[in-house]
Amino acid sequence: MMSATAIQAKSELVAEYSAKFKESSSLVVVDYRGLTVEQVTELRKSLRAEGVEFKVLKNNISRRAAAEAGFEGLNDSFVGPTAVAYSKEDVVAPARVLYNFAKTNEALELKAGVIEGQFASLEQVTALAQLPNRDGLLSMLLSVLQAPMRNIALAVKAVSEQKEAGVEPTPVVEETVVAEETAETPAE
Repeated sequence: MMSATAIQAKSELVAEYSAKFKESSSLVVVDYRGLTVEQVTELRKSLRAEGVEFKVLKNNISRRAAAEAGFEGLNDSFVGPTAVAYSKEDVVAPARVLYNFAKTNEALELKAGVIEGQFASLEQVTALAQLPNRDGLLSMLLSVLQAPMRNIALAVKAVSEQKEAGVEPTPVVEETVVAEETAETPAE
């Protein structure tokens, strides 16, 4: 039978990780069976560089912490050697780093996850991992927002270059064809 202090320590651990799971914007559960110490060290280093925490917990503690956090859907994932990667800031980072690491290290197996409080299957975690990071998405948005102004600037520059060269700019005139519909009523 377990002592009262051991039970207390485990309940504190469950409460601590339950709070961390709730606070995280995303969480990914992986099976790390078969990874060498060097590979795990390399994985931890790349996760840490992205601001992602990586914890190996006992499955019972993980199940209880996930249940307390409201993520009961993860319970089936906590079988065998299991680790959890989670991040408070970047939703994509845990999935992206683990997915990229799993491409070169077949021993790492993604199982499931939680994305912004919702259970995510392996397919959803994989789809999330293939998204660009926050900076990449922001640069894509900025490019889309700048496109109209860039096109106007290029048009103005082309017109000024034509005027400097002494060529009269040719106006672009859209021809609109107005189709008149005649309503013919059948003769009765």
